[in-house]
Amino acid sequence: MTSTGTAIPESSAEIQERLDGLPWSRRHTRLLFGSGLGWALDAMDVGLVSFVVAALVQHGFATAEERPLILSIGFAGMAIGAAVGGLLADRLGRRSVFAITLLIFGVATGLTALSWSVGALLVFRFIAGLGLGAELPVASTYLSEFAPRRIRGRVIVLLEAFWAIGWFLQAIVGATIVPLGPDAWRWALLIGAAPAVYAAVVRFGMPESVRYLLARGRREEADLVVRGFAAAAWIRRDSALALRHRPGAALVDTGPTEAGLTFWRRVAGLWAPGLRRSTSGLWLLWFFVNFAYYGAFLWIPSILVADGYPLATSFVFTLVITAAQLPGYLVAAWLIERWGRRLVLVVFLLGSAVSAVCFGTMPGEAAILGFGSALSFFNLGAWGAVYAITPESYPTSVRATGSGWAAGVGRIASIIVPFLVAPLLAAGGRVTIFVMFTAAFVVAAGAALLIRERRGAALE
Repeated sequence: MTSTGTAIPESSAEIQERLDGLPWSRRHTRLLFGSGLGWALDAMDVGLVSFVVAALVQHGFATAEERPLILSIGFAGMAIGAAVGGLLADRLGRRSVFAITLLIFGVATGLTALSWSVGALLVFRFIAGLGLGAELPVASTYLSEFAPRRIRGRVIVLLEAFWAIGWFLQAIVGATIVPLGPDAWRWALLIGAAPAVYAAVVRFGMPESVRYLLARGRREEADLVVRGFAAAAWIRRDSALALRHRPGAALVDTGPTEAGLTFWRRVAGLWAPGLRRSTSGLWLLWFFVNFAYYGAFLWIPSILVADGYPLATSFVFTLVITAAQLPGYLVAAWLIERWGRRLVLVVFLLGSAVSAVCFGTMPGEAAILGFGSALSFFNLGAWGAVYAITPESYPTSVRATGSGWAAGVGRIASIIVPFLVAPLLAAGGRVTIFVMFTAAFVVAAGAALLIRERRGAALE
C-alpha cells in the first residue's frame, strides 16, 4: 500500500508466482477430481470399444473386415479434435472448451448405443472422437496451469491415473455386461453418455485458468481466482502470498497479451527456435506411444480369442491385466518429482518394451497374465509422464495448442495401427504384433531424450 492507501498493482508475473507458491488446498483437490472424473468416464468409453468390437463381430452386427475401421474411426475424430480443441482452448479458454467437448463426446456416445447399422455407428464414433480428442489435452493443460510448481508433474500423473480407474471400470462392464446377449453392447455404451450430464458441472463449477486470463489481459479476474485459492489454503491476507490489492483497485497492464494470435501463428509458434526440439520429441513420443498402447490394449481381447480362448475368458484376462494400470500411475507419480520427467519416461518405456516382447513370445496363461500386467504397469506409468511433460513444455500462449497438436499426431498412429494389426495377426499371430510394439516403445524412449526436462521449472 502507498501512503495514500492506494493498492500496489501486481504484474502478471507476480500473480503467477503467488499461484505457483500456494500450498495444496481443497480447491486444488476439487479441480483434480473434477477433471479426473471426466477423464475416467472418457476411459470407460474408449476401452469399451475393444469389448464391443469383439461382440459385434461374434454376433454378426459387423464383419471381421469392418473391425479395424470401427476401431480407427474414433481415433480419426480424436486426431482432428485434439488439434482443433487445443487451438480453441488457447483462443476461447480452457474451461469452456473442456465442458463443450465433454458434452459432444457424451451425447455422441449415447447415440452410438442406438446405432441401427455399421454406417451409423461409424458416424457417431467419429463425432464422439472429436469431443474426446479435444478434451484430454485441454484437461491436462488446464490442471497443469493450476498445480503448485513443486508438485506439478505429480498432479498431472495423478490426473492421468483416473484413466486407469475408468479403464478398469470399463473392463468390469465389458466382462459382465457385453457377454449377456447380442444387444448387450448397447447397454454398455449407454454408460458412456454420463459425461454429457457432467459437462454442466465442469462449465459452471470450475474457474478459468489464471494463466489464460493473464495472457488475455484479464488480470483482475485472474487475481480473484488466486484470492479464492489462497483463502481455501487458510493464507492470511497480510502474508507474502496473500492479495496485495483489493477488488476495484487500479490495475496496471504490464507486458503484452496473446489475444491477437491467429490459429496458424499459434501452430507456427510450436516450431520457434526455442521449442522445435521439444516439439519434435513430443510428436515422436506421442506417435509411438499411441501406436503401441492402442495397438496392444484395444486388441488384447481379439488377440486372445484368435489364440483359442473363449470370448468370456479373454474378457476376464483383460480385466486382470487392466488392474495393473493404477499401480503404474501411482509409482510414476511418486518418481516423477524425484527422477524428473525424462528419466521416468525412459525407464517406463523400456520396461514396456521388455514386457511387450515377453507377452508376445512367452506361451501359457501365466505369461499372458504376468507380462500383460507388467505391460499395463509400465505403459500407463509412461502415459502419466507423457501428459505431465507435454503442457509444461510450452508457454501459455500456445500451451493448449502444443498439447493438442502433439495428441493429434499421436492419434494418427491410433488410426493406422488397427489396419496393421489385423493382417499381422492373421499372418504371424501374437509374436509378430508384439515385437512391432516393442520397437515402437524403444523409439519412443529415444524421442523422450529430445524434450527439455521441466521438473521444478516455472511454466513461464
